[in-house]
Amino acid sequence: MSCGTGAKSLPPTSAFAGDDGGADPALVAALEEWSTGRAGLDAVVRAVATARLLVPVLAHEVPDGALGPDGEREASTGVVALATPDGRTALPVFSGVASLAAWRTDARPVPAEGPRAAASALAEGWSLLVLDPGGPVTALLPRPAVQALAAGLRWVPAVSGGIVRPEVVEAIVRVVGAATHVRFVRVEPGERSEVTVVVGLAPGLDHGRLRAVLDEVNTRLAADPMVAQADTLELRPVVAG
Repeated sequence: MSCGTGAKSLPPTSAFAGDDGGADPALVAALEEWSTGRAGLDAVVRAVATARLLVPVLAHEVPDGALGPDGEREASTGVVALATPDGRTALPVFSGVASLAAWRTDARPVPAEGPRAAASALAEGWSLLVLDPGGPVTALLPRPAVQALAAGLRWVPAVSGGIVRPEVVEAIVRVVGAATHVRFVRVEPGERSEVTVVVGLAPGLDHGRLRAVLDEVNTRLAADPMVAQADTLELRPVVAG
């Protein structure tokens, strides 16, 4: 993941005046259970919902031409953003000072409750949280989980145990099946995305009509709130037999 600095930082809070910077034991346990396959990522998200996290703030120089009163360039601070391999932006958060120091020794920790950190990420337009990117266990919390945290709701993964939730399957089949020239819809766990949607199309579509159908399908999928429970979707068009 690549690193950048946002324009804002979290406002100070006195709620953690006696905080020693240690990791929440329940969060550590959830990360361990998840990393060894004994629990799902939803267990980590539940622990984040009640944990104190540390949000890193880094100093950076202001742009050229913006000088301080003494004529020298000044430093400002901002919340860090990480670019994920698929091009989205994540807010890094840490379970404690040890995991933060393992990632960047120059970062200043700002404590925040898990839901507050999630809300701050969404306010910046960042859809993901990455927990402890410097290890020892790193967890990427997907967009639906971040939205649920920020809203104070429980997150239920769209895919669990290699099975797509029935409600998500039903919504995708209903939405995509109503599109023009679609003959069948199959929903399965994805390899490059969370969910793959196999769309069986009528034979004989030229390039223009194929593009119009896929645009219609994407529009329908984007408008359905149950479909949005899946973090990422991949459309796989095939010719129906």
